[in-house]
Amino acid sequence: MQDLFTVSGKRAIVTGAAGGIGSVFTRALLEAGASVAMLDMDNQMSGLRQVFGGYENAFSVSCNLLEKGDRERAFEEAAAKLGGGLDILVNSAGVQRRGHIEEFTDEMWEFVLEINLNAVFSMTRMAGKYMIPARYGKIINIASMNSYFGGTNVPAYASSKGAIVQLTKAIANEWSRYGINANAIAPGFIETPMTSDMKENKEIYEYKRGRIPYGRWGTPDDLTGTLLFLCSAASDYLCGVTIPVDGGYLCK
Repeated sequence: MQDLFTVSGKRAIVTGAAGGIGSVFTRALLEAGASVAMLDMDNQMSGLRQVFGGYENAFSVSCNLLEKGDRERAFEEAAAKLGGGLDILVNSAGVQRRGHIEEFTDEMWEFVLEINLNAVFSMTRMAGKYMIPARYGKIINIASMNSYFGGTNVPAYASSKGAIVQLTKAIANEWSRYGINANAIAPGFIETPMTSDMKENKEIYEYKRGRIPYGRWGTPDDLTGTLLFLCSAASDYLCGVTIPVDGGYLCK
C-alpha cells in the first residue's frame, strides 16, 4: 500500500521552481526521491543552485516562459538532464497583475495569459512527446480560487485560472487513454509573495481569514500532500479533476 504514494525514481519538471509554491513543490518532490529539473528565469538560477545544490538529483534550467522558442529549448534541456525521459510535469509558474477592467492594458492582459495559460499548454504539449510513447505521465496544473469566481481587479488572472480548469479536462479527455493523468490543484488563500499585498491590507486579510473554516490562511506546505498524491500511483484513476486545497473556503 505504501508504494501507491511513492514518487521515488520519477523524473519531474517543475516550472516556476523559484516561486513561493514552486520552490516548496520542488523540495517536496526531491525529498520524496524524484529527480527534478527546475525551470525559472535566468536571474533565479543562482538562488536555485544555492537552495537546492545539496540534492544531486536537482537540475536548474533557465527558461523565459514568455518566449516560445526558449520554452522549447528549456524543455528539451530539462528532459536531457533527466536522462531523456519525463514522468511528471508540474506547471507551477504563475503571475498576477491587478487593475480595474477599464484601466487594464493589453500588455497586462497578454503578459498574464502568456504565462498562466499559453505556457502551460506549450509545456504540456511538449510533455506529450515523452509521455504518450511511454504510456505514462502525471501532469499537475495550478488553478486557483479564481477558477470558481471572477475576483475583483484581477480579470486576466481569473480568466487564465478558469481556463486552466477546462484545459486540464481537455487534456484528460484526450490523454487518459495513454495512461497520462492530468489534474489540477486550486490553492486557497496561500501566504506567498504573490499575495503579500493582500496580507499587508489588514482588512482584506482578516476578511479572507474569517471566511476560512480552518481559521487561517494556507502556506505552500499545505499543498504538498495533494501534489505528491497526484504525482503518485495513488491517483492513477483520477482524471481531469481540480482539487481545492483551501481550508474550506469554498464551503462558504
